[in-house]
Amino acid sequence: MNPQNNEQKSPGPSFSSLIIAGLSGGSGKSVATVGLIAALRRQGKMVVPFKKGPDYIDAGWMTLAAGRPCYNLDPYLMPSEAIAESFHVHGAGADFAIIEGNRGLYDGVNVDGGFSTAELALQLDLPVVLVVNCSKATRTVAAMVLGCRGLEPRLRLAGVILNQIANPRHESIIRQAVEKYTGISVVGIIPRMKKDIFPMRHLGVTPHQESGCAEAAVTELAEIAERHFDLEKIKKWGQTPIFEEKSHRILEQRKKNRCLTPFFQIGILRDMAFQFYYEENLEALQQGGADLVMIDALESRELPGNLDGLYIGGGFPETSARQLADNVTFRESVRKAAEAGLPIYAECGGLIFLGRSILLDGQEFPLAGVFPVTFGMSRKPQGHGYSIFTVERENPFYPIGTRIKGHEFRYSTVDAWEGEPEELALNMERGTGFQSGRDGLIKKNVLALYTHVLAPGTPEWADGILRAARHCKKIRSVHSEI
Repeated sequence: MNPQNNEQKSPGPSFSSLIIAGLSGGSGKSVATVGLIAALRRQGKMVVPFKKGPDYIDAGWMTLAAGRPCYNLDPYLMPSEAIAESFHVHGAGADFAIIEGNRGLYDGVNVDGGFSTAELALQLDLPVVLVVNCSKATRTVAAMVLGCRGLEPRLRLAGVILNQIANPRHESIIRQAVEKYTGISVVGIIPRMKKDIFPMRHLGVTPHQESGCAEAAVTELAEIAERHFDLEKIKKWGQTPIFEEKSHRILEQRKKNRCLTPFFQIGILRDMAFQFYYEENLEALQQGGADLVMIDALESRELPGNLDGLYIGGGFPETSARQLADNVTFRESVRKAAEAGLPIYAECGGLIFLGRSILLDGQEFPLAGVFPVTFGMSRKPQGHGYSIFTVERENPFYPIGTRIKGHEFRYSTVDAWEGEPEELALNMERGTGFQSGRDGLIKKNVLALYTHVLAPGTPEWADGILRAARHCKKIRSVHSEI
């Protein structure tokens, strides 16, 4: 790991901050993180949540717990300067900034742990709370914690939360062992529960928008944290000075940019089917002068007629396929808008929606029909992890030669396509893409791809959408004057 040095910190106000990490995926760090955030909020504290790594679903639960947006910090997708800026600008004015890690503490893209949660902790100089699944273990937990402490001596491993604790004796033995052999305090436990507090399905945790008991789950986790976490000790950790002058300068410049930029309207399909949006991406569009219009593809009869662009993010169109299919007038309005030249950028679930149809359990559900593609669903991931593509064909948003980092996570399959791979705009250097190592379907001013991007690490993304929308508005203005 090669963390970048932080810029010189200026004296000024601070907020408490920490990273909650695990030994692996499924360790219980999401349960601990959401519970801690919700408990602090119930005490009247302002908590700004962050999620390490490309993630929408955990970030959604953290947003619900905090009552404010969750932001993503990813060393692979973002340069160190962008990470520091996002962390300090969004954390300014908060009481706490809490980051949930991903996978295991030291898990990265290579043997050196590149782009891992540990690397992020070192880069931001934050204390780490390690969540350990203690099922069928006692003293061995101390050995695992000791190993995590010893692998990277620079890391500030400040505390441990014990998950899946069966009874008081189980807790007592592990607590004593961890504190005796590692010198690290146990700052909380999570009792073994009879059922998963987060409902699960094919992509993992069900998004909170689709859970009928989301509020109750957050309340239950807050109560667990209040009963079983040493909140007073945790609140004293990690005083992070705010780069106050820099944060103020950035915020003022953003306000200035917004005031100076002509406004135009970009529609966002955001509903039960399309939920996967990085808050940073939406902010980047707003900072560039866009007025974002939220649209429910399940309920709206048609697209608003005054849009200058449309952004369709990812989500689960397969779980809402019947509702999308039944909303014939809306699907038709999207197809007509694409035919008329409206700039449309679609990612993953958005790509599926622009297809001809999706096959589920032997039944075919018609979709927007912009592209002649029939999709299906697999039980196994078809694309999973970081991706890199290079732009090789003309398209409405990215200049040829642009190299973009992103990520994929999909179970959908391309069952039929009336096209050839060379027609696709993007060459995948890393990742699966749409077909034959390529991604990016193009039609007029539409670009649809499986790859997701994160705006702070990909300024070309917002620039391209804003440029296309600005041009569309100009054309509409000219036509209205004729």
